[in-house]
Amino acid sequence: MYGAADATLKLELKTLIIETCRKKAVPDAVPDDAPLIGPGSALGLDSLDVLELSVVLKKRYGIRITDSKDAMRVMGSITQLAASIASGASRT
Repeated sequence: MYGAADATLKLELKTLIIETCRKKAVPDAVPDDAPLIGPGSALGLDSLDVLELSVVLKKRYGIRITDSKDAMRVMGSITQLAASIASGASRT
């Protein structure tokens, strides 16, 4: 059951990121373990995208991202983001 819930959360996160950051991508095409932030990343998220996404993640999942170093840790990939949400890391 955890595998199905994990896959559902990852797909939800991909969709959320694409919609929030207005990226032209299909959720299924975003690799779970590919980097999310930076010019060579899966979605090419920049600092403005990270800021927008931080607000949405806090509202929806209670995840608080305090600075760019924290963002790189929490939003390093879809897998890392899902693990942070599942573990309750950085919750306020």
